[in-house]
Amino acid sequence: MNRHSHILIIGGGLAGLTSAIHLARADISVSLIEKNTYPKHKVCGEYISNEIRPYFEFLDIDIDSLYPIKISEMSISTTKGNTIKSKLPLGGFGISRYTLDHYLWGIAKRSGVHLINDQVMDVQYDDTDTFQVTTAHTGLLTSDYVIGAYGKRSILDKNLNRDFSAKKSSWLAVKSHYKADFKTNMVALHNFEGGYCGLSKVEANKVNVCYLVNYKSFKKHKSIDSFQREVMCLNPHLKNFFEQATPIFDKPITISQINFDKKKAVENHIFMAGDAAGLIHPLCGNGMAMAIQSAQILCRLLVQNYKTNHFSRRQIEKQYLKEWNSTFAKRLYAGRVLQKILLYQKFQEIAQKVAQQLPFLVPKIIEQTHGKPLVC
Repeated sequence: MNRHSHILIIGGGLAGLTSAIHLARADISVSLIEKNTYPKHKVCGEYISNEIRPYFEFLDIDIDSLYPIKISEMSISTTKGNTIKSKLPLGGFGISRYTLDHYLWGIAKRSGVHLINDQVMDVQYDDTDTFQVTTAHTGLLTSDYVIGAYGKRSILDKNLNRDFSAKKSSWLAVKSHYKADFKTNMVALHNFEGGYCGLSKVEANKVNVCYLVNYKSFKKHKSIDSFQREVMCLNPHLKNFFEQATPIFDKPITISQINFDKKKAVENHIFMAGDAAGLIHPLCGNGMAMAIQSAQILCRLLVQNYKTNHFSRRQIEKQYLKEWNSTFAKRLYAGRVLQKILLYQKFQEIAQKVAQQLPFLVPKIIEQTHGKPLVC
């Protein structure tokens, strides 16, 4: 099989599926390759800021039909259990990736996207200004443009010689759903030695629990259960939660080698979107919105060029890099700073005392990791 598309997207997560829907509705020939089938759980915090709602409305994506949980408050606790509480300036909603990705896949299919379940093995840009995309089973695919929306880490990163791909990362993430008594409109972030844990409700009144931990801290323990019991539950908020919560999954799902180094938003002429372009620390709780917004930035440029053909490939790349950096660079920097502060118990306690004395600062800090409602 040799099929040509104007645009080929690698990865069917939030950035990839949203891009596919946007492009297809502009009558652009687009193919999307995803190695997994839906529905599928993914390691993710599953909270989305309301900043993306105007974009979903622009794409006729009816997010409320999925019955997401409205979230308006945030609580952060130190390792000792002292808390910082705040209203979320924009608010957001909780929705599982199991439900949302499957829903977007269906919309993409109905919109005319050519959907392929396969794994991309290699991407080459040749001297005819065309991409040659090698897949495991489908055969060779070609396209004029490629969007890399394949998530945090892929075999492609090594094939493309991306700077971070040769580095080992010490971060491990664990995620599960629970039945539990938990405040519906709250997203909570609880620190523990070596990491932090996010809790928030998603559809059907389930509580999503997703935590990031340094592998050196985790490997000292025999299992996820023992780590949660012996380390995480030293935080009284997590202890109270796990004592009364009932797991829904047969076992938690995990992902390792999570890398927060800086990434390039364009590599070998491939437009990177979502986590493939840059990963914000889960402590900042807004990676899903960033993935969706990166799709909006890129697709607006690609649609504009498709209609006018005024810009060269390099001009589009340059403009995407400019807009991506102006939109996300400060957020990613703020995320790195916040993580460094809140991973250390002494800094946690200082931050908590400052927040108690100057509570107006907390929403201001939250705003540094969130954007404004998208203009479409």
